[in-house]
Amino acid sequence: MPSPFPGMDPYLEAGLWPDVHNALSGKLRAFLAPQLRPKYAARLEIYVVEDTSPECEIGILYPDVEVLQIRQRTSTPEPDTRQSNIATTPAQLTLPVIQPVTVRVPTIEIRDTTNNVLVSCIEILSPANKREPNITDYRKKRLRLYNANVHLIEIDLLRRGSRPFNHPRLPDVPYLVTLTRAGSGVIDVWSVTLQDTLPTIPVPLREPDPDAVLDLQAALNAIYSEAGYDLSIDYNKLPPPPAFSKTDIKWMQARLADY
Repeated sequence: MPSPFPGMDPYLEAGLWPDVHNALSGKLRAFLAPQLRPKYAARLEIYVVEDTSPECEIGILYPDVEVLQIRQRTSTPEPDTRQSNIATTPAQLTLPVIQPVTVRVPTIEIRDTTNNVLVSCIEILSPANKREPNITDYRKKRLRLYNANVHLIEIDLLRRGSRPFNHPRLPDVPYLVTLTRAGSGVIDVWSVTLQDTLPTIPVPLREPDPDAVLDLQAALNAIYSEAGYDLSIDYNKLPPPPAFSKTDIKWMQARLADY
């Protein structure tokens, strides 16, 4: 069953996101592969980051029980057997110590098949990479890629967190797709509202080879149907935070009325 939304489905930004991230990376690679042969190949690379502030995602990306289980697996404190004759005030609340969560982030690398040199990189942004301390490391990675003459495509389908770059002319929209061509000194921006379909974008290769073409909406539609995400989403509830405007909520309610 297709998503009720014409573009990005905001309900995918919560607990389903790790599966969406992995599936979308694989689908984009599949869309690119026949366009790249024989001079280039698309490879899925996985890098690991530590989400050191998972409390920001409890109830959104991480269920409470998952974070608690991680804590139980990583530490088994000794019981406190110390006793005192002095009466103490009982604690009003006892909370689990929240441990960092290991996040595996897939990225798509396009390499030339002759020398295995990285030509283009496609990053689908992760929640952990949109806040400190990981966003600083990610910004350094962006700079390294630019200095290495690598084209960079960034697909940001998450409303929470910070953008990896700031500019006074950057539109205030929930979703953003950008392309930084190597050596160009400029960033091409596709702004995406809740009502928009995702764009079809160019994927630069080496001169004089023409750009490949990537239909982001077709890829998202394909994984939504293949994974049966509609079976795991309760569209009677509001989407995960941050909250939408009243206008957007009214539009969503109308869209979901007959779903």
